[in-house]
Amino acid sequence: MPMSANDELASELLRLLGGPGNVAGVENCMTRMRVSPVDRDLIDETAIKSLPGVLGVVDDDTYQVVLGPGKVTKVTDAFRQQLGAAGADADALAARGAAIKAGQKQRNNTPFKNFIRKIANIFVPLIPALIGAGIVAAVRGLLVNWVTVGTAPEFVEAIVPALTVIGSAFFAFLPIFAGINAAKEFGGTPALGGAVAAIIVFAGISDVQYSLPVLGDIVLAPGQGGVIGAIFAAGLCAWIERSLRGKIPDAIDILVTPTLALLISGLATIFVFMFVAGNIASAIGAGAIWLLSNSGLLAGFVLGGLFLPLVMLGLHQALIPIHATLIEQVGFTPLLTILAMAGAGQVGAALAIYFKLNRNRSLRTTIKGALPVGILGVGEPLIYAVTLPLGRPFLTACLGGAVGGAVAGAFNQFAGAFGATAIGPSGWALLPLLQSDNGQGYAILAYVVGLLAGYVSGFLITYFWGFTPALLAEHNADQGEYGAPKSDAVGAGSAASAAPASDVSGTRVVAGQRIDILAPVEGSIIRLSDVQDEAFSAGTMGDGFAVEPTSGDFRSPVSGTITALFPTGHAFGVTTPEGLEVLVHIGLGTVDLHGEGFDLKRAEGDVVEAGDVVVDVDLEAVRGRVRSLATPVVVLNGAAFPIVERRTQDGPPLTVEAVVVASARS
Repeated sequence: MPMSANDELASELLRLLGGPGNVAGVENCMTRMRVSPVDRDLIDETAIKSLPGVLGVVDDDTYQVVLGPGKVTKVTDAFRQQLGAAGADADALAARGAAIKAGQKQRNNTPFKNFIRKIANIFVPLIPALIGAGIVAAVRGLLVNWVTVGTAPEFVEAIVPALTVIGSAFFAFLPIFAGINAAKEFGGTPALGGAVAAIIVFAGISDVQYSLPVLGDIVLAPGQGGVIGAIFAAGLCAWIERSLRGKIPDAIDILVTPTLALLISGLATIFVFMFVAGNIASAIGAGAIWLLSNSGLLAGFVLGGLFLPLVMLGLHQALIPIHATLIEQVGFTPLLTILAMAGAGQVGAALAIYFKLNRNRSLRTTIKGALPVGILGVGEPLIYAVTLPLGRPFLTACLGGAVGGAVAGAFNQFAGAFGATAIGPSGWALLPLLQSDNGQGYAILAYVVGLLAGYVSGFLITYFWGFTPALLAEHNADQGEYGAPKSDAVGAGSAASAAPASDVSGTRVVAGQRIDILAPVEGSIIRLSDVQDEAFSAGTMGDGFAVEPTSGDFRSPVSGTITALFPTGHAFGVTTPEGLEVLVHIGLGTVDLHGEGFDLKRAEGDVVEAGDVVVDVDLEAVRGRVRSLATPVVVLNGAAFPIVERRTQDGPPLTVEAVVVASARS
């Protein structure tokens, strides 16, 4: 009896994973097969990635083969059967797999990786407030200029002080917010982290004076040390608190533990951290300004060209405290405006691909959908759906970003420093947040010139050097009605991808139809690229967004039919009548809980409306047992339904991320 496609794929995976003797355990979640290998050197990763049906791999605590919803269960079942047929003992595999998994988790528990994760978790929740306060401050600056000219109405002059307070208050107390989040990350009480960080911004700190050997008299100033000092202080406070818990009698623990933690860490903050962190912050500010003033062109070229590879590796999160420190020190971060040029290179490269591959209808459609949001600074669709899959054009796009960065750096070097007053946006969306000592007009001019340089260079470098003859021939073949190569239009392998989006009755979607995707849970919206899982952050599963949940009611993001619901409740998929397929993956590593804390409210096959509860999660029971509660929301068939607009608004019954999708088919 011939083997099915899933059996064949399972057989190939077993062989390329090193054979039965190299597999200590296997399980699956909703999208990927998770294998615990004995020796990772025996895995042929390149061959696995090239297998038809494999969407990608993630080398984490387990070795994960991304297969997608539905398919992963069938392939994993076939994999287990073949593994058993090869004589593997299930109990022995389970025991050996658990040991290896623990070892791999320890291997990934490196100080550097943990540092990057903690930095991201401290600052990412603050980005909405940074953006809001930054824009208010920018508007206030424009009104001040109007008042200075002398033509502003009286009410404008009256409202300026209020806008000054609204735009400045958050930045003035930013160390407190950083301290609260840092305490969470270091396992302490958030209120204590905020309390010890508040010492840094307290006006009375200027009354504290002391002397140190060699350094002489030390006079502290409110805000000295900023967010860096706050992280130091909150980290020490959390460590003291954890050390005391369990050692202090329960009867007096509530009195003694927080008092000692705050007192000791507070003294360390006053006599060590504020001085040390203040000098670190001053060095970062002075060093960045010196670098851009003396070698801005070269520094801009390097930073603009390397930023996207850093993002793909997750290393860009380490720059967040540097941005925050620069904003505290000089009022804006000149690094962000240079790094934003990386997105300009991607836009220019995408335009070149659009004209170069004039016969590739499906890719051109994707580019048309992704370009508007790319121009506004959301570059993931262009990166993961256009340039990165093509390979060489991704490198030429990075070179375009390098040229844009060099131009922006040249403005810093030869005309004057400029930058962003908040972190988060990029592209044209960053314009309201631009500032410089030479005025906002100069900052906008310098930034726009850099963007245009990135667009033009990304276009030219990609158009003339982005394609080898073989790559051009492969991706620019004549295509059939629905974007598939004519030679493959009736082939089994291309039928699914080439078919037009339609509902279950076969009715074709109206061109340009827009569908809102809601956030499945209350919480903070974050970029998919900030999710600490490569299968999602790299766009392997598709484009979308993620939510840091504050509620346990996980709802359907669209109206449609539940076409996939994992028994553990950690993930579910919904398909709309138009054919849009949306995956909701609740947290990271939640499959390992085997359903504990997850209460299914719906079943596979149920018809739901957007906002209907599908899974109820006990967040307090789950939190701390999983890697993260960040919940990715992914469009699985993005070729037919590219994301073209992102809007955020607050309102019952849940916070909404209105990702508007348009059908790519006519």
